[in-house]
Amino acid sequence: MSAQYVQVAVPVPMRQLFTYQVPDNMQTPPIRVGERIAVPFGNRQVIAIVMDCTHECNIDNDKIKAISKRLNDSFHLSSSLVSFLKLCSNYYHHPIGDVFQQALPKLLRQVKQLDIQPPMVWHSHEQAHNEVIEKFASKAPKQHALFQLIKKHQGISWSELRTLGYSKVQLNALVNKQLIVEKEQVAKPFLWQTKLLAAENKQRLSTEQAVIVAAINLNHNKFACHLIDGVTGSGKTEVYLQAMEKTLSSHQQVLVIVPEIGLTPQTLLRFEQRFTVPICLHHSNLNDNERLTTWLNAQQGSAAIVIGTRSAIFSPLHHLGLIIVDEEHDGSLKQQDSFRYHGRDLAILRAKQLGIPVVLGSATPSFESLQNALSGKYRYHQLQKRAGNSTEAKISLIDIATQQMEYGLSGTLKHEIKQTLARGEQVLIFLNRRGYAPAVHCQECHWVADCQRCDKPYTFHQKQQLLICHHCGSQKRVPKQCPCCGTVRIAPIGQGTEQLERRIAELFPHSSLVRIDRDSTRKKGQLTKLLQEISDKKHQLLIGTQMLAKGHHFPDVTLVAVIDGDGALFSFDFRASEQMAQLLIQVAGRAGRASKPGKVLVQTNYPDHPLLQDLVHNGYQHFAQQALKERQQALLPPFSFQALIRAEANYPSYPEKFLRALAAKPLAQCEFAGPVPAAMEKKAGKFRYHLIIQARSRKHLHCAILELLSQVCENEWHKKVRWNLDIDPIDLNW
Repeated sequence: MSAQYVQVAVPVPMRQLFTYQVPDNMQTPPIRVGERIAVPFGNRQVIAIVMDCTHECNIDNDKIKAISKRLNDSFHLSSSLVSFLKLCSNYYHHPIGDVFQQALPKLLRQVKQLDIQPPMVWHSHEQAHNEVIEKFASKAPKQHALFQLIKKHQGISWSELRTLGYSKVQLNALVNKQLIVEKEQVAKPFLWQTKLLAAENKQRLSTEQAVIVAAINLNHNKFACHLIDGVTGSGKTEVYLQAMEKTLSSHQQVLVIVPEIGLTPQTLLRFEQRFTVPICLHHSNLNDNERLTTWLNAQQGSAAIVIGTRSAIFSPLHHLGLIIVDEEHDGSLKQQDSFRYHGRDLAILRAKQLGIPVVLGSATPSFESLQNALSGKYRYHQLQKRAGNSTEAKISLIDIATQQMEYGLSGTLKHEIKQTLARGEQVLIFLNRRGYAPAVHCQECHWVADCQRCDKPYTFHQKQQLLICHHCGSQKRVPKQCPCCGTVRIAPIGQGTEQLERRIAELFPHSSLVRIDRDSTRKKGQLTKLLQEISDKKHQLLIGTQMLAKGHHFPDVTLVAVIDGDGALFSFDFRASEQMAQLLIQVAGRAGRASKPGKVLVQTNYPDHPLLQDLVHNGYQHFAQQALKERQQALLPPFSFQALIRAEANYPSYPEKFLRALAAKPLAQCEFAGPVPAAMEKKAGKFRYHLIIQARSRKHLHCAILELLSQVCENEWHKKVRWNLDIDPIDLNW
């Protein structure tokens, strides 16, 4: 046989492909692009993806290693997915091998042979007796609801049931009653049938909604980017559902991307109620086997709908017909380490590559999306009225400089909370700062407990009695004495959700209270459980961070209180005002979502600040358009394009010198800002510096980046620093 060579993407931080020889005994059947193979790299074996096959090579044979083995399984990447991942690597200038690793579940990145067991799903028992079902319907309503769900879907996975808030105890109870049985999932391509639509749950569309659905369906099987700019509670999810119906009825798959795991349960519930089709989940709370199952169901075409966070964009969906990105403005869609991609932007790129529509939805669109819509690049749709009888809640500002405060609450706010609770309605209290207090200090000498690795105060967590750095994760016990003056007068400064929960419980002892933040929802299924308890009105007072502010539907919440509305009024980041406005409008949108009118109260030291005044009196739309004019005058994104190079080292001079050497040579049509110390100069023991490159056109920016990357190896400091590149950065604090 003639010699055969392959170029492969290897999971290493190097921007190149590697060439290997294919032994004669491995040349049959022919190697395909996208195939997984095992290759030697250094002193280890790694999984590589085949990018090209050839019979010619200009490298000496004695310098070329042979591939170790072909895995000869069905877990290869399709040609369209390979092309998409190459586009991602080129756009973000990221090592191609690392990009390809993003498209593989962890179990498929391992060299060892997989022993894959068929996934198990739940079915209702054919011999289930109606008398037994009726008997426990009133005694065990949760078990009854679980049985009805399994009976309706006939083949629902445990990961779906767990996401919807059900437990193993309830599942085992139905097994013991011989009402359900676990079976192997039969992998077969999804085919639509009319009976798969639960038409009784279908809502009548308003005129605005109907126009949007018609516009999306008109461009079925053709690329178009639709931005739905709808006020909170205007029925964007119903638009998604009815647009999906057209795609599913064409036997095509739908990908739904949500910014955070917290939005997955309610999204899954709405979709389960409408469509009796196979739905798969993709997020970080799944274990390795569950992620592999989702990957296989997507690849084999048996998954009709995939719901996931940003990395779901790499799912191997061969019959993808529609992509939906909910809360497209959310910063969680941007990966902030390693491969720094934006889930929304890649969703648009993939839709364009496949020639299918993509729908972006938000009540507070990002300025980039809004500008693209206003300029005609995207199809722009607006939903200006809330669904049903609900009306938008009115936002009012409370000047805390003129109020007597107790536990961080003004007199006006306490009075409003009392009145709301007296009416039997729910109150949401928003504070975007977890922990008990953001710092502890000595009341005698004013010493503050700082993390020595980050030069930032430790956050005090009272329940664990620990000081925890929220930047590097280091922990230590609270000192009994001040290390500077020896006094025992160590006290917390400021207020976090943990302290607020304790204080609110003291003020309103007769009302049930729940706190939702990253600390209180660490256990699997805990978030779903707490959200269900809120919906069941088991709690009257809801305290939370931004986890509670996004997308949730709480029909009995009529008062939203924002404890600290001044978070980003004076930030150095030009995006801070945009992000603050989005968060404020999103949390305000939790109030008055049903027939009861809602009210939003924002405590602030600066009630006359132009940003707050504009938001309160003119709304997000007006604020965004004014801010866009300012951005245009300053030539800031979206009217220019940026890349951010971050460098870090153990000594502060190294990253600065590395970046200064990069910026020494002028680049055509580009400007440099920096190098400057990062907003948090020291993090996890490393000193960090930033260099921003800005250009008026995307083409000029990418040409400049290619030129800079070619010079890195010539930089005398490049081996003394760790550096990374972020295309289209959205947060300059990282």
